Amino acid sequence: MSQTSELVFAPELDQPVRYIERTRSYYLGLGYDNPYVWAHYIDVPFTPLKKPLNQSFLGLITTAVPFDSAKGNQGPGASYNAAAKFYQPYQMSIDAEIDLRIAHVGIDRKNANMEDSNCWFPLAAARQAVNAQRIQALSPHFYGLPTNRSQRHTLDIDAPIILEMLRADKVDVAVLIPNCPICHQSQSLLARYLEAEGIPTLVMGTAKDIVEYCGVPRFLFSDFPLGNAAARPNDPDSQSLNFELALRLLESAPAPRTTLQSPLIWAADASWKSDYSNLEKLSKQEVERLRDEAEQARITARELRMKSVGN
Repeated sequence: MSQTSELVFAPELDQPVRYIERTRSYYLGLGYDNPYVWAHYIDVPFTPLKKPLNQSFLGLITTAVPFDSAKGNQGPGASYNAAAKFYQPYQMSIDAEIDLRIAHVGIDRKNANMEDSNCWFPLAAARQAVNAQRIQALSPHFYGLPTNRSQRHTLDIDAPIILEMLRADKVDVAVLIPNCPICHQSQSLLARYLEAEGIPTLVMGTAKDIVEYCGVPRFLFSDFPLGNAAARPNDPDSQSLNFELALRLLESAPAPRTTLQSPLIWAADASWKSDYSNLEKLSKQEVERLRDEAEQARITARELRMKSVGN
């Protein structure tokens, strides 16, 4: 037996999902022949912490949306619901009754948990960090960033609005939590914008290739399904660990493009990584159904966007 044959490697599938490649193949397979051009930068702005975290106000920025029963099914197991999308940045009291949903974006519906909001919005872990005096306080609001395919709109319209909200609340540092592939790009663009304006940021995400391709200052990567960037479901220990890792990375990142991978594992079997937007696993009839759904969702989202922000 050769020395090479004795080596035991992990399965090739057990690596971060290549979402740029996966989504490009998916939409080409559905008949969209103009591949999306993802944001990509070489230079990355970087703002060091101006004061210790235990003297800092921390703001949470999400791409999730407050639940609105008038906008259709947004609960666990809900299919993609373009009618629940939002196109205006929002802020909401951190002390309000908070019910955030992620049915309006392209998460991994087969594997991600859509019931436990701690998976995508680490408010409980952030409050725990305040109680432990790791941070001085949370900002009086949290903030919602629209998921926008237009990079220019995110940078020229949405990012300045979010910056104004953060400055009004005297936010010192911001943690950004995306959900879908485009969410990861939007939050990465916002992180870059805020850093250039003097606010240190950290992205907690699951789409490693999209975030690193765009280029951000600090990135906590969890190898979890899209939609569960903050923690494993119903697992308070994972919530606490990941948020503490985020705080440590805020404190210790020596330079931009610093990525830290969470040691947490989603499942011993990595086959879940082949599910998202993988036409090879679907029948011809399923592909046709998805094509129809994608086109209807595109029309719905476009109409909603026109009503919200115009062309």
